[in-house]
Amino acid sequence: MTRPFSNVRVLDFTQVLAGPYGSYQLALLGADVIKVERREGEDMRRTPLSREWAERGMAPSWLAINGNKRSLTLDLRKPQAIDIVNRLIAKADVVMENFRPGVMDRLGIGYEALRAVNPRLIYCTISGFGSTGPFRNEAGYDGKIQALSGIMSITGHAEMGPTRAGFAVCDVLSGMTAAFAVSSALFQRTHTGQGQFIDVSMLEASLAFLSTQVADFTVAGHRQEQFGNQAISRKVTANLFRAKDSFLLLAVNSDRQYEALMHALGRADVLDNKRFADWFLRTENEPSLRAIIEAALANADAKTWESRLNAAGAPCASIWRIEEIIDHPQIVARDAMQTVETPYGPVRLMGSGFQLAHGGGRLDTAPPELGAHIDAVLAEAGYSAEEITALRRDEVV
Repeated sequence: MTRPFSNVRVLDFTQVLAGPYGSYQLALLGADVIKVERREGEDMRRTPLSREWAERGMAPSWLAINGNKRSLTLDLRKPQAIDIVNRLIAKADVVMENFRPGVMDRLGIGYEALRAVNPRLIYCTISGFGSTGPFRNEAGYDGKIQALSGIMSITGHAEMGPTRAGFAVCDVLSGMTAAFAVSSALFQRTHTGQGQFIDVSMLEASLAFLSTQVADFTVAGHRQEQFGNQAISRKVTANLFRAKDSFLLLAVNSDRQYEALMHALGRADVLDNKRFADWFLRTENEPSLRAIIEAALANADAKTWESRLNAAGAPCASIWRIEEIIDHPQIVARDAMQTVETPYGPVRLMGSGFQLAHGGGRLDTAPPELGAHIDAVLAEAGYSAEEITALRRDEVV
């Protein structure tokens, strides 16, 4: 079955995380993504988590977001490399890059130059702050954007101060925003025939994901605080509680769920306690209610309670580690994790976060070794074997 972007070619100049994550989403859905790197490869290939994989230029975090792509190395400081780009652009649908604003223009391959070669081109740039405005030239890093966007101001515990998310949340949501923007532009092109310029700002993408918190202030004047692990509903039974061995995150937000919780905990008597008669009183008497709940939870481990409470109608989850959740029965049943062969043996990687009835995302080929597709890509662009040999000799590729 044909996948959504099977006839789309992407020339991908992105590096590190935000951009490659975005182009990976397109590659999973069938796009031919040609990853353009420096001759020595991008830094992400050698992140220091695993010396073995880093020395191969295939660091785990790089493997995670570069499957289904082809690798072409270019020294963009050389005119011959710019000629190669222009040849490839003639048959490309999309360019993605996440350099600082102006870098591609200085190289001679910015949007206006490439549009002159291919008017149907969709050009997506991802940067910390966008290509206009007073902060356009500032570097954009995930931690910096987490702090600046407001995410950290509402994440953490009031008594300990703000904390950043445990993963590069602004990078990946910016990459997903870019993938959505490119998808939108490709669809629009089907009925206008026109390409266009897409300007993704990490800061704006992050704020877009905070839209309800933004509206809480702009509409009602509400200023967000740090509420630790409490849900945004601010229900006192939608929070983290200690069980016998570890912790349990309760997501009990309605009266029906509250009643189910108390019955399942063996504390139905609490339902007649006037101190907890409604949510206002439960909030006012939160320390006492927490003590009752944790005393009951202390009788069994968190995963036992997870099964027992969910079955009773009181939503909750124990705290699963990454190495546990990837083998969760639900993940296994839906084949969410995919295995792909590499020259160093099979690796398991995460695919798309959604499934289509037909033509959905699939990991077909391993993330490429550096420069693995130089000959094939250049031959498709019309270069002869002799010309490719010369380009290698002159260290253009």
